[in-house]
Amino acid sequence: MSEEFTGPPWAVDCTQDAEKYRLALADAPREALWEALFELRTARNPYRGDHVEPARSTVPRGPHIAYFDGYRGWILFTFLPRVAEPQIVVEEIFWQ
Repeated sequence: MSEEFTGPPWAVDCTQDAEKYRLALADAPREALWEALFELRTARNPYRGDHVEPARSTVPRGPHIAYFDGYRGWILFTFLPRVAEPQIVVEEIFWQ
C-alpha cells in the first residue's frame, strides 16, 4: 500500500438521516443531488469548487456545504482524507 492519496473517485457514505431524506426527495431534486454528489466524488479536492464552502470559517478542514439545484438545496459533508480509504461522509441533506 502506498502512503499517497488514492485519488478520485472517492467513496461516499451517508448517515441514516441523510439517506432517509434522500429517498424522500422527488425525482428532479434527487437527480440534482446525484449530480452534486458526482461532482464531489470526482473532484481532486472535494473542499474546493464553485458551490462549496466551509460550514464554519474557523474550521477550514471541518464540515463543508455543497449547494445544488441552483442553491435550492445543500449537502453538509465531511471529507476524510485517510490514506487507506479516503471518503466523503454526507451528514445532512436539505432541499426546498
